[in-house]
Amino acid sequence: MPVINMTATGSNIKTLIKAKGFKVTELQNILGFNTPQSIFKWMRGESIPSIDNLVILAHILNVTIDEIIILN
Repeated sequence: MPVINMTATGSNIKTLIKAKGFKVTELQNILGFNTPQSIFKWMRGESIPSIDNLVILAHILNVTIDEIIILN
């Protein structure tokens, strides 16, 4: 069964955000978060975005959800 590699997915999110030229504070505002902590947790691989946030993130970064998530 496929399993999400949290660390690799977090690193991938960080790379995609940087490659598209976004700042964490910009994503925080787009996603409607009060603080950027959730985004930093995603980038460290401590958590992954909810399905809703994955859809928004994929749209913002102009990639598919499959291009965000890294499986073992």
